[in-house]
Amino acid sequence: MNALSVTCLLGPTASGKTAAALAFAATRPVEIVSVDSALVYREMDIGTAKPSAEERAVAPHHLIDVIDPAQSYSAAQFRVDALRLVGEIVARGNVPLLVGGTMLYYKALTQGLNDLPAAADVRATLDADAARDGWPALHARLAEVDPATAARLAPNDSQRIQRALEIYLLTGQPMSALLAAPRPVSSDAAPYRFVPVALEPSDRSVLHARIAARFDAMLASGFIDEVERLRARGDLDLSMPSMRCVGYRQAWEYLDSAYGYDEMRDKGVFATRQLCKRQLTWLRAMPERMVVDCCAGDAVEKVVGAVASISA
Repeated sequence: MNALSVTCLLGPTASGKTAAALAFAATRPVEIVSVDSALVYREMDIGTAKPSAEERAVAPHHLIDVIDPAQSYSAAQFRVDALRLVGEIVARGNVPLLVGGTMLYYKALTQGLNDLPAAADVRATLDADAARDGWPALHARLAEVDPATAARLAPNDSQRIQRALEIYLLTGQPMSALLAAPRPVSSDAAPYRFVPVALEPSDRSVLHARIAARFDAMLASGFIDEVERLRARGDLDLSMPSMRCVGYRQAWEYLDSAYGYDEMRDKGVFATRQLCKRQLTWLRAMPERMVVDCCAGDAVEKVVGAVASISA
């Protein structure tokens, strides 16, 4: 039996994925599955650029608002959920369309992920070392044992530095080597052939301008108030994956009086640009992708045409 082709509309932040997905949804009975690690959290609407109620009314959306910000959601869980949802959508006679920019989720879906271990005692030791020496010192330690991973992490990216050191201490192997190791995709993905369509900029400065404008629009829409409400819950902190989402960390630190409003805005825009850069690096490692220039005036039409040809 031939595998069913399923489109994955991927792209960096502010590349126009939502608009293109909804344009295609206007032509077919589509259900959208989010491929975004920030949209899974409830109560985080403005800073994640979550599709509006009006946008979600155009087509059913899945994997949005599925967990509380105090909880965590893994790439492995995404793979399980996405495969289940695609099967259910197809069974309803509708067209599944996966849309998002969390490339690790796409890798998990299409390639599987090596089982990476965890150990509470190792993590506690690393936390103690960081409290004493600072995360930049641990980043330097990581650079000695896993330079490939260290090179893509900021010196204060505590969550990822901790995880990479944890894996090295537990396995004796760098995380970059473990992630690069091939792993056959299990048979549960066999009925589907996931086809990536990538919205990428021919001129990155255009995307940078969109990122700045969108962050300013978030601030004008009450983003700081949203973060204040999350802080007021009392059960969240910056160590949690939800509060480490781009923009939320900078807003949280601003509310802690770590810096002023203008610096918070600039840091938020810069962090989003860095996220964009990482997303494009992932995309360009996918030679099989179909590329649409997100800066072009007819980008939406080209995406609709590409998805239609895949879903035919």
